[in-house]
Amino acid sequence: MLRSRQCSSVEICSSIIERINITEEKLGAYITVCNDIMEQAAAADRKISAGGNIHALTGIPIGIKDNISTKGIKTTCASKMLENYTPPYDAYVIKKIKKAGMIITGKLNMDEFAIGSSTENSYYKKTCNPHNGMYVPGGSSGGCAAAVMSGEAVMTIGSDTGGSVRQPSAFCGAVGLKPTYGSVSRNGLIAFASSLDQIGPLCRNVKDTSMLYSLICGHDYSDATSSKRDYADFSENLCTDVRNICIGIPEEYFGDEADDCVKEGVMTAVKLLESKGASLKRISLKNTKYAVNAYYIISSAEASSNLARYDGVRYGYRAEHFDGLTDMYVKSRSQGFGSEVKRRIMLGTFVLSAGYYDEYYKKANNTRRLIKQEFNEAFKECDVIITPTYPGTAFRLNERKDNFLKLYADDMYTVPASLAGIPAISIPCGYSADGLPIGMQIMGRPFSEQKLLDIAYAFETISGGINYMSDKFMSGGGHNAGI
Repeated sequence: MLRSRQCSSVEICSSIIERINITEEKLGAYITVCNDIMEQAAAADRKISAGGNIHALTGIPIGIKDNISTKGIKTTCASKMLENYTPPYDAYVIKKIKKAGMIITGKLNMDEFAIGSSTENSYYKKTCNPHNGMYVPGGSSGGCAAAVMSGEAVMTIGSDTGGSVRQPSAFCGAVGLKPTYGSVSRNGLIAFASSLDQIGPLCRNVKDTSMLYSLICGHDYSDATSSKRDYADFSENLCTDVRNICIGIPEEYFGDEADDCVKEGVMTAVKLLESKGASLKRISLKNTKYAVNAYYIISSAEASSNLARYDGVRYGYRAEHFDGLTDMYVKSRSQGFGSEVKRRIMLGTFVLSAGYYDEYYKKANNTRRLIKQEFNEAFKECDVIITPTYPGTAFRLNERKDNFLKLYADDMYTVPASLAGIPAISIPCGYSADGLPIGMQIMGRPFSEQKLLDIAYAFETISGGINYMSDKFMSGGGHNAGI
């Protein structure tokens, strides 16, 4: 529509701003809304009018998770510790987004320092699920999923450490891609667990997701973990042919831990793909049961190390009243970090301490290697693996506030792909009886994003997809009941 002059970027952005004004007070998706959205849109319209080689996403509004550095725009990680931090530089992916002429609408709410599964651990506010405001949107990229599915953004980018793009996508009915580790630069992503963190897109459909991923992936010489390889245009190469695709169905992901409606929804989707020519193969991933333990040891250890820099001196919040240097460290960190972040720091410091390093951290890394090897063996038998994204659907706000062990355990379906460094995408495959989206996860070999997107696109095309934008938020349905 932009290219054919049926609309302008200014008109698109005006509708986004209107939507933010109507829904944001109830939804709570944004920490910061940019005040120059219309100026950015006008510049994009001028660029389009001038013609020439214009990127396909020029003029399209995008929201950014608040742990990705944006020059001149606050980047707080939803923490008191970085409440007043404005980066002097752009993350590598932000440079690409700006070069393409996309419109940054603002910074989106999240669990503090990306640590959490519900976006209830933000220092600023709680974000609600756009399908029903009494429920969480997932986390830690909950603001991204809520914004895109409520119409407060056309596209968003978040980060995924152990499922933080995929799980909120499942809860809100979005499409969320965790790319292969190293395919998207982490330069400018504020670190939680460096060996696991990966930036990825959350969008309303597979085509949008493939377009945004095509933009942000690629080698960055400033990131030592960035893979040097060529990437095709994933959106241009999308296809719906699933013939000769072998889908692995691991029995460990369809046990008693998963709700019946989730298992039924995913298997119905798989059967639909089978009806179009895909073949199914029952497989076993026995080491899955160790994944959560290994993940929380490794991620907490890395978080302890990464967050050590926030001490009241080098970065972030400093306590107003203290008695000496040690007291300043203690009070600054105690006051600046939330309870979940402090819990992970203490756990991580413990497993790295003398006498426990070999017993916990070294064993966790050995387990990680076993999980990766098991995936490698599984992909000799099948092209992709399909599972539920999460054992259930979205849970109620405050329902698991004090039951953090349950939150940790329910990451069992997303953390294996993170530990193995393989790509995984979550797509909506139906609704529960109470109208909450069900997520289906597709995992593949390293750098097989095109295949994952093709299969997701095939399912979306065959099934007709689900409602991309929840108007329950506007109609006075579940959300107002929650208020």
